[in-house]
Amino acid sequence: MKLPGLLLPNTNILPRDGICSIDEAFLSPDESHYFFEQLLVQTEWQQYQIRIFGKLLDQPRLTAWYGSAAYTYSGLRFEPKEMGESLVNLLHKVEAYTGKTFNSVLLNLYRNENDSMGWHSDDEKELGSNPFIASLSLGAERGFHLKHKTIKQHKLKIQLNEGSLLCMSGTMQHHWQHALPKISKACGPRINLTFREILPN
Repeated sequence: MKLPGLLLPNTNILPRDGICSIDEAFLSPDESHYFFEQLLVQTEWQQYQIRIFGKLLDQPRLTAWYGSAAYTYSGLRFEPKEMGESLVNLLHKVEAYTGKTFNSVLLNLYRNENDSMGWHSDDEKELGSNPFIASLSLGAERGFHLKHKTIKQHKLKIQLNEGSLLCMSGTMQHHWQHALPKISKACGPRINLTFREILPN
């Protein structure tokens, strides 16, 4: 069976060291709006704190973790909640499209232009050595930034529109970092879902 065009080599936006590809119309506008409205009110959003230079600070976004496995990152441990109908439907759509299996999803709610995600790689041991991560965007369009860890001239910025699906795989997490920075222009809320397979300890 031929995998979707998303996974073909010529769709890779990275110049080297990993695979990052995007389908800008994975969901239709009607589907995107429906799932955004459902998840905005149904998700058990929380604002976690992280320690930076000895101080506890609120993360600049709201977060939720659903699935069948716990997850630890940035010193935080997330115990999974059971997926509801909307999440299960999206999980099945993403699995059918990518040909991959996921058992968990991290949701981030960026409430406005001041919410953000700092530079990081998804390289926690629970994800395995070369994880496949599928990232779905709902709501307001935001800029997704990438930079190579050792080759400074390799930098990219992608506008992630509503309904787009971005996939990261291969050795990308070893060599690249990504971020969603604050922006100066006012914008509405955005929900990002990153589907992952958490491996047993």
